[in-house]
Amino acid sequence: MNSLIEFQEILLHSVEDNFRRYLHQQIDWEQRMIAIKGPRGAGKTTLMLQRLKYDLGLPSDALYITADHTWFYTHTLFETANSWYRQGGKMLFIDEVHKYPKWSVELKNIYDGLPEMKVVFTASSALDIYRGEADLSRRVIHYSLAGLSFREYLLMKNELVYRSITFNSLVRDHRDICRIITQDFRPLPVFQQYLKSGYLPVFLEGEGSYLMKLNQIINTTVESDLSSVSPYNAGTAVKIKKLLGVIAESSPFKPNISAIARKLDLSRDSVYHYMYELKNAKLLNTLNAAGKGVSTLQKPEKIYLENTNLSFALNENPEIGNIRETFVLNQLLNSGQQVNAPKEGDFETNGWTIEVGGRKKSASQVKHLEQYLVAADDIETGSAGKIPIWLFGFLY
Repeated sequence: MNSLIEFQEILLHSVEDNFRRYLHQQIDWEQRMIAIKGPRGAGKTTLMLQRLKYDLGLPSDALYITADHTWFYTHTLFETANSWYRQGGKMLFIDEVHKYPKWSVELKNIYDGLPEMKVVFTASSALDIYRGEADLSRRVIHYSLAGLSFREYLLMKNELVYRSITFNSLVRDHRDICRIITQDFRPLPVFQQYLKSGYLPVFLEGEGSYLMKLNQIINTTVESDLSSVSPYNAGTAVKIKKLLGVIAESSPFKPNISAIARKLDLSRDSVYHYMYELKNAKLLNTLNAAGKGVSTLQKPEKIYLENTNLSFALNENPEIGNIRETFVLNQLLNSGQQVNAPKEGDFETNGWTIEVGGRKKSASQVKHLEQYLVAADDIETGSAGKIPIWLFGFLY
């Protein structure tokens, strides 16, 4: 196993502890089997390595491996775990488990056959860990790691430290919170940078090349990650990318499934299925009316790209209104809010109807409602029912 240990040491050498993703403190690390899902580039690998290096202090009984290592050309996952266990190993961190065939069967065997072994594994957002060949529902605790919030971006980029806020605090205390934050810096210019190139930590490698790298991530997600969890060929991957391109041209929009199917020469069921997979892969968000299901063949009220950076990567000149709505929905969903499509306004959550717009956006469309908010761009502080849109980026 020397090659695995050497690979681990190389990675650990470059890991620093100057920034922790929000999820780190939410994980119950004492569980026997933990799954961490999330989009490529969100920081799943770094999160595990920080746990191993800084929280556990590089114990001799813990090992990090990646499921696409050449070691697994001739060794199985269970065989590796069992060998590590016989050498005194008690913890195993497995990266990109979706790259390993029959991953669920071998994870089940590790859980059942090595009861003293703790396992933490990462997987693509597209992977449904409860629908593998083996039943992991009673064995694994699942967490999702989203892209950076605006609050986290400020910490990574400018070393500005702020606590996250609850939705209730956003509604109740937004003026006081904004006054405190704007004493330190002017948020609007940095917010514009975040919208274009701040959702994934890879922006630290250079914001000038960020959108190019994001396009590479999109291609890898569709061509590799999705194909590893759903059997399809290269031709299918092309059709999925074309569907993503059609959505990027007009999102957010109310989908006409029949028109999309005709344009891409697909069946309606295929369009629904591919949209469902793109949503699981964290490339799309969908919005449904309250009370409606979210099944594979359920037509959503509106479709959005998952985050604003995707809008800039897939469309040279995204419309600002679309960017604003995409951002608000993204931050609400990532902070754990249930969001529905209201009859009036843009979003409904926690009993509040939210209307999204620019600095001059009025509440005329929703002011007759009992509980409404206006999420307004280009303002530093708000008023009674008007909240600066950038403050939604502090929800996680």
